[in-house]
Amino acid sequence: MISIVLLLIGFVILVYGASMMVDGASSLAKRLDIPVIVIGLTIVAFGTSAPELFVNVFASMQGRTEITLGNVIGSNLFNVLVIVGISSIITPLAVKRNTTWIEIPLSLAAALLVWICVNDAVLDNRNFSEISRIDGIVFLFFFTIFMVYNYYLSKKGDEQSDFEIGEYTLLRSIVMIIAGFAGLAGGGHLIVESSVELARLAGLTERVIGLTIVSVGTSLPELATSVVAARKGNVDLAIGNVVGSNIFNIFFILGISAVIHPVPLNSGASGDILINILAGIFLFLFIFTGKGRHIERFEGIFLLCIYVSYMGYVLYAM
Repeated sequence: MISIVLLLIGFVILVYGASMMVDGASSLAKRLDIPVIVIGLTIVAFGTSAPELFVNVFASMQGRTEITLGNVIGSNLFNVLVIVGISSIITPLAVKRNTTWIEIPLSLAAALLVWICVNDAVLDNRNFSEISRIDGIVFLFFFTIFMVYNYYLSKKGDEQSDFEIGEYTLLRSIVMIIAGFAGLAGGGHLIVESSVELARLAGLTERVIGLTIVSVGTSLPELATSVVAARKGNVDLAIGNVVGSNIFNIFFILGISAVIHPVPLNSGASGDILINILAGIFLFLFIFTGKGRHIERFEGIFLLCIYVSYMGYVLYAM
């Protein structure tokens, strides 16, 4: 019970810290006359994925690689199967051309790249399989390309921010940034420690804890953003948030994690990675079923059923 309470407290601190850090950093950037587009592509994008990042950084530093990989793959599964599923049930999601032909395929390519990099024993006839530090650097290189693409796309479309930036005093902005990072660090550390203890007490592997509880908790910002966007009819944000987060999770978060500590392929993780690829394929195919490029309500229900079924299988297999 204590481990569960500490885990929940860690999630609250983590999410609140991310929000505070984003607000403070955005206000400071605005005071420095940094373009709103740049703020959105860097600070805000970082903020929504900060929970996954800080949990993975602490897990990697402690060598808890099952949590590292489980959190990223679990978050991506939750994003596509649950968040897109729920959002499309609220309102059918129309998908923009760029999202259809560039961002969703890139997200699927990222999932495939994880499988390629982590299957050394299969593809390179080695006696071990891992995402090495070199693989992590490759991921970070692709992430840089993705950020340049986003910046170019935003400038080309002359898009304006769809989020508000609070204006605070210089001192308050700095204090919020420091407090936010402290919350992220403290919450991330608390989540990793309590997750490991919870896995030990419940007889679960760290992979299962990372794939389920940890990944769901760290994906709460994306869930809240997409559900609110869907309810307001802002379907571009609802699905764009998910696809961007999946790319961010693999190229940036898993990349940094692997650079800190190589991520070996543990028992059961191959299935998780393949299901992640399958989810990306379904997302791409569903866009072309029915009329126009839409994800319909029945397809959202199907995605939710896949998630529930696979998580049930993972827990049953334990």
